[in-house]
Amino acid sequence: MLLTGDQYRDSLCDGREVWVDGKKVEDVTSHPVFKPIVDIRARIYDMAHEEKFREQLTYIDETSGKKNCIGSKLPKTKSDWLSKRQAIKTIMYEVGAVVTRVGDETVGEMWSLYDGTEILNKVDPRFGDNIANHIQKVLESDTFHVSGNTDPKGDRSKLPQDQDPDMLLHAVKETDKGIVVRGAKYETAAAYANQAFVKPTIANWGDQKLSNYALGFICPMNAPGLKHICRSGFAGQSNPEDYPLSNRADEIDTLLVFDNVLIPWEDVLFYQHTKAATFIRGTLHRYSALAFVERILHMADLMIGTALHNIRQTGLEHQQAVREKIAILICYREGIDAHLTASIANAEKSPAGLLMPNQSFLYTGRVHACSQLHKMIHIARELCGGQICVTPDHADFNNTDTQPWLKKFYSINEKWSSEDRRRLLAFGRDLLNSSYAGHKLTFQLFAQSPPFAQDKLIRVLHGSALDVAVDIRKNSKTFGKHAVVKLSASEFNQILVPKGFAHGILTLEENTEIFYKVTNYYSKEHDLGIAWNDPTLKINWGVSAEEMKISEKDKNQPNFDLLGDYF
Repeated sequence: MLLTGDQYRDSLCDGREVWVDGKKVEDVTSHPVFKPIVDIRARIYDMAHEEKFREQLTYIDETSGKKNCIGSKLPKTKSDWLSKRQAIKTIMYEVGAVVTRVGDETVGEMWSLYDGTEILNKVDPRFGDNIANHIQKVLESDTFHVSGNTDPKGDRSKLPQDQDPDMLLHAVKETDKGIVVRGAKYETAAAYANQAFVKPTIANWGDQKLSNYALGFICPMNAPGLKHICRSGFAGQSNPEDYPLSNRADEIDTLLVFDNVLIPWEDVLFYQHTKAATFIRGTLHRYSALAFVERILHMADLMIGTALHNIRQTGLEHQQAVREKIAILICYREGIDAHLTASIANAEKSPAGLLMPNQSFLYTGRVHACSQLHKMIHIARELCGGQICVTPDHADFNNTDTQPWLKKFYSINEKWSSEDRRRLLAFGRDLLNSSYAGHKLTFQLFAQSPPFAQDKLIRVLHGSALDVAVDIRKNSKTFGKHAVVKLSASEFNQILVPKGFAHGILTLEENTEIFYKVTNYYSKEHDLGIAWNDPTLKINWGVSAEEMKISEKDKNQPNFDLLGDYF
């Protein structure tokens, strides 16, 4: 079923508790902070019903014969992915801005769960059916589905038990109806969405096999005890003529407070088992990253278009230095597009029969898009020039006392009037130099930070050790194979362990000192492991199990057949 914009608006009038600017919001559909972005989401719903957009945004389900949203369709072919890319482009050009949280990107996280249903059932078989049911529900009901990932965290040097336990979302009790949870999550668009997939993103369970912090579930945004405490919006702070993006496309972020919220058992997707939570953390963005990066591509288009308009208005298009800067922006844009294209062209079947974008191309594209974005914004600013920060506002261009002067200094020629110039500079300011622009940049960097994989150069300074490296690159010819090297201070040898390899060390002498050089910082949140005695890998450590001293952490690592396909 395809919702209309009005039906979507009606779905938000469900008694949810929303706060912004110190006041309780009675109706998010009409409140000035939320109305502009709600209207955009409603417009996207309405587009699916219009003949002009119907082909790009919908498809006919082969089983039910019903028309559904292409963004929620489970991807099984390259054509499905190409259609999803086209749908995003169609929407972005229609709304005239970049909107990230509209549902199609976060439902991809559910597809990761779907891929892992068999794996998760090996850990805990209670919730496998819930995953498929919720994916189908989102598809059939056209639900605005978002994600709930980020915890407040508190003091990250401490374990949850050493600080306020509510800093990280956790279950406080079980009932016949479900689990009761406390804590909080940050999520963009939650206040005007229908439901969220909530899950942990921090390994807060230490060496435990079971933890009340390892849980994932679906939660409706009007659940009793759920509070939305939102940041102030940029809409309404200034004239839309001066800040067209701020007043139209500001996506409002929410602190979701779970104050003893009951989650029915049918909405629980995994619970307590840390292996399940580790799996989710390792696979979360294997699909959703594509829609996210596609939107950065559109942001690159906006930057290029704004810069090109400015240099054409000011007659700078033939200057070599200007052309070189434009070329840098274009290469950035094409680099993003190339990685997205390659990720689909080289896609592979997933364990559940979906078509999974090539992870190497997709994640490399994500790193390229995110890590270079701030540099590209700076270049675009340079191409727009200082006028984006010094130009007077719309009111001055219309004031009878100041208008003649502004018309004089901002009229370029018979092709470009002062109003043309003002509108371009206002758009450029809001895209590149406003509070909205700063928030957008920070969000892109924060929401999808690059993986913390490391290259490691390892040698022994004193004593000796056995070093084992396991190839966990799914597409590699040596996937699941391992190499064993003895390192010793006397031989002055070393080993380079590249990204994509699991790595373990057994010291062979007392007081052995091991020296690492790494290409990235260690991230506890992204730390994954494999059981040292995994029966599939069959690593010969050269000593018996009785002789080995194993840390509690390493005693509880999962087997390779549980997680190997998902690194």
